[in-house]
Amino acid sequence: MAETTIAYATSDDDALSNSILSEQPVDENRTNIREPGSSENADDLKQLNIANSLTVSYDGGNGELAGTLRILLILTAISLAPILLVTITSFTRILIVLHFTRQALNTTSAPPNQVLIAISLFLTFFIMQPTFSQIYTDAVVPFENGDIQLEEAMDLAIAPMREFMAGQTQVKDADAFMQIADIPWDGTDWKEVPTSVLIPSFIISELRSAFIIGFIIYIPFIVIDMVVASVLMSMGMMM
Repeated sequence: MAETTIAYATSDDDALSNSILSEQPVDENRTNIREPGSSENADDLKQLNIANSLTVSYDGGNGELAGTLRILLILTAISLAPILLVTITSFTRILIVLHFTRQALNTTSAPPNQVLIAISLFLTFFIMQPTFSQIYTDAVVPFENGDIQLEEAMDLAIAPMREFMAGQTQVKDADAFMQIADIPWDGTDWKEVPTSVLIPSFIISELRSAFIIGFIIYIPFIVIDMVVASVLMSMGMMM
């Protein structure tokens, strides 16, 4: 018959285990999972559920993003670039004016649409170059150097764009959207206009300005056509 041996832990074994655990290095960056328990307020509950929270830190908090987050932001910016190009720059106005000019010349396919878009794109970069330079100097460079945090960099980057859009937005358009948003505004201080209201106001103003400019360009060509038609009809000719 096999004998069964039963081993009992002694106080010496407990002391040895505690000494071994105390000698192991402690990783200060590891996530500590606490046992669930009761809490009397929100702060205690937050401490008890520390394992369920997600914290994203970048380079010790000095403002520089990690490689993966940097790639993610770059890809996001690239995907949003066409929308931003059309909405918060002068691209839309330039393209519409060039389209009206082509229609006034009665050349429906010359220059082609690709050429008009290319011309509008380069003219947009030329017009927006001071704004882009200010964004790079005030927001991108300090953020890359770790002097400012991401939130501050975003605020510094949007400030030049807001200044550009405010300079091209008509007060009546901004006032209309402010009334729709139910936000009081006296029509003088553009800093009180939220960005979510300033962008659609800028788009509407750009469309209005583009059609007005296009119509003004169109008028001389209409007058020329009418004069030529009158002369030909007086000479017994038909156009």
